[in-house]
Amino acid sequence: MKTRQLGNSGLEVSAIGLGCMGLSFGLGPATDRKEAIAVIRSAVDRGVTLFDTAEGYGPFIR
Repeated sequence: MKTRQLGNSGLEVSAIGLGCMGLSFGLGPATDRKEAIAVIRSAVDRGVTLFDTAEGYGPFIR
């Protein structure tokens, strides 16, 4: 996976990121928890290190 420098921080992240809003209620019903975990693990296995998340994606549980 190619990487890019994030701003001026020196932090290197994957050139391709995973937007996680679709895993939550943000774009309709939340994805099944096991399925969402599988998606994230698959992205990691492929070298993704940039995950677009936000507190607003909720639902604020662990």
